[in-house]
Amino acid sequence: MTHGHTSVLIPIDVQRGFDYPRWPPRNNPAMESNGQRLLAAWRASGLPLIHVRHDSVVPGSSLASGHPGNDFREGFEPLPGEPVVSKSVNAAFIGTDLDLRLRRLGIDTVIVFGISTDMCVSTTARVASNLGYRTVVVGDACACFDLPDGAGGVISADEIQRAHLATLRVEFADVVDTDSLIAQLRDVAA
Repeated sequence: MTHGHTSVLIPIDVQRGFDYPRWPPRNNPAMESNGQRLLAAWRASGLPLIHVRHDSVVPGSSLASGHPGNDFREGFEPLPGEPVVSKSVNAAFIGTDLDLRLRRLGIDTVIVFGISTDMCVSTTARVASNLGYRTVVVGDACACFDLPDGAGGVISADEIQRAHLATLRVEFADVVDTDSLIAQLRDVAA
């Protein structure tokens, strides 16, 4: 990760709407604490940061603009001057100016975390890799939800997370944990 100012941290969809009852059970209760520690360390480093917010266009969505669920979770609100990219699909690069922003900043490494591992985090990481960015996913600062398997059963969020991080690791991204990334940030600052 030691790319200094050519790296950007992108928290993805860390929003209150995922707490509303229509969402199935979620894994990784440490996602918030890991994400907040990472965000604090990243801010202290002075490296570029761009928040991504899902502004759903689906009627009745808990992530729609104007719904309380569209708000960032406590501790993940952008600080004054921190840019926010609004998206309405899974990939933060589709229908947004994210790629242009990154190119203008001279970014070559994209570091992502957030909700959910298998949807918006994974899709954004895959597109970032396809666009030529070195891509890093902070696995223990991500979470996902139980999903129906289409045959009457449920695939647990832990199984989904494990499978998605594995496929990202094989083809699209380095998968790291919060502590190792924070340690690398300290090494860059030293």
